[in-house]
Amino acid sequence: MADGSWHWRNSMKTVRFFIFDARAGFFVVLVLVHARLWTLLLAIGVMSVFYLLERKSLTFPAALRAGRVWLIGSRRPAWIYTRRRKLQDTGS
Repeated sequence: MADGSWHWRNSMKTVRFFIFDARAGFFVVLVLVHARLWTLLLAIGVMSVFYLLERKSLTFPAALRAGRVWLIGSRRPAWIYTRRRKLQDTGS
């Protein structure tokens, strides 16, 4: 790749903090700044949630969207019936 444009294929990869999503790194910094047992347990809990999400092939924003769809469902009362969203993934 002599032209130097090869790096664009990596622009959508998730930023990592060792093996976890980089968003979990905030809680590691929180443990370093505020070293208490509950912050350590919080960081371990959050990192385990990120690990479980990755095992299900979900990123954190995708998991938030999936949780929102699960909570709200397919009923959208402000829309007329023909414009309502149909469920795409029934979770078979």
